[in-house]
Order: sequence, then structure tokens, then C-alpha cells
Amino acid sequence: MILKIKNLRKNYHTREGEIKAIDDFSLDINKEEFIAIIGPSGCGKSTILSVLCEIENKSGGYIEYAACGKPKIGYMLQQDTLFPWRTILDNCLLGLEIKKQLTKEKKQQVIKLLEDYGLKEFINHYPHSLSGGMRQRVALIRTLALDPDILLLDEPFSALDYQTRLAVSDDVYNIIKKEKKTVIMVTHDLAEAISMADRIVVLTKRPARIKNIYQIKLTNRSTPFENRKAKEFVSYYEKIWKDLDIHV
Repeated sequence: MILKIKNLRKNYHTREGEIKAIDDFSLDINKEEFIAIIGPSGCGKSTILSVLCEIENKSGGYIEYAACGKPKIGYMLQQDTLFPWRTILDNCLLGLEIKKQLTKEKKQQVIKLLEDYGLKEFINHYPHSLSGGMRQRVALIRTLALDPDILLLDEPFSALDYQTRLAVSDDVYNIIKKEKKTVIMVTHDLAEAISMADRIVVLTKRPARIKNIYQIKLTNRSTPFENRKAKEFVSYYEKIWKDLDIHV
């Protein structure tokens, strides 16, 4: 186990009173596990990620890390947020610069990541010359440059068209597995969650509580694109869809 979340609560205070965003959220996460969190819009999915990476303070409960100490956490947002005036390499080095951790060795590691994942010829280009899918790969490599133990992905493919989304989810999944990272991903896309995750956490409407947790076991698990063809895929989709508090 790398992370234990117990009875997590998050409340916001407004003029109208207190609003509960998260209530009694408990989850154990294992090393190198891929967790997907789904639920109705506005239920508090992204708030969980914000609390885990300490952008926001929790209102109650506790977050306990493995015996080896507090892991490093990387947060990848919905938008790639690449700076247009910096080259692809310089964008990827930004986090290291901010944390004053940039060394010659770490720069070479980042260059190798870019080379390994199909971006070698774009290292000295600027973001405007890249496709949306390539920009998302750069954003992931920028996050990996800090060598995080846990990756938080907040709707990482939502800005992409459907075809690009399928291709990039394969790319990102392969990179994550090769780099042996633990992942917590928030998504609205149920098919995406089933095709990528080891477990899916289904949340209720706000305040977010865990309604159900599904262990995803697919025959001949492969890439997300291929996983959508697994014989169990439709069954998981139907069961989890019924669990979601969504009314059209």
C-alpha cells in the first residue's frame, strides 16, 4: 500500500452556510495501481485530487502514506498549460526549475523521456507546432520529470476530439505502466475508466461518498483501445452506469 485515505471530509463555507463537498471518503491505494474516480458532475471528484496534492486543506479525516515516507505527487490538469514562449524541452524542465532541482543529469533524463516517447524531433520546437495529442504527452512528461510516486490525472483527455482521445489514452497508459507509476484519475468517461483502471470508485452526488468500488478484470488486458474489445467490457459498463446518480 502506498496511500491510505480514511474518513476524508471537505467542507466549504459560504454566506449561505456550510457546503459539504466530500464526506467520509475512505480508500486504500496500492503501489503501481491505476484508480479511476467517476461520479455525477459537481460531486467533488476534482476536490479529492486538490486535497491529496494539498492545493486545498481537508476538513477532517486523515491521509496516511506508506512506511517509506510521504510520496511525491504529480498533478496533471485538464488543459496542457504549456507556455507558448518556451520550447518543448524548456516546458518539460519548468517544474525542476521552480523546485530548484534542475541538474545536468535530470535534464538528460527529461531529454531521454522525450526521445523514448516519440518527441525527439520536437524538443526545440514550440507548443503551437504540436497536435493536441502530442501536447498532452509533453504535459505528462513535464509531470514525470519530477519523478512523482503518485500521478493525479484530472480529466486528462477531455480537451481532445474522440479519435485523438483514444490514441492518446493508449500513449499515456503505456508511459505510466512503463514508468511504474501509481495513478488516481478523475474522468467523466465511463468507457475510458473501464479500459484503463484496475479499480473504479463510483461516487454519489454531492457530498461525495463512495457508492461502490469495482475491481476491473478483463480477459487479455492490453492497451485501453484493445481493452474496449474485452468480453467483460459491456457488462462492466452496464453495471457501473446503473450505479451512477445521473438523470438525463
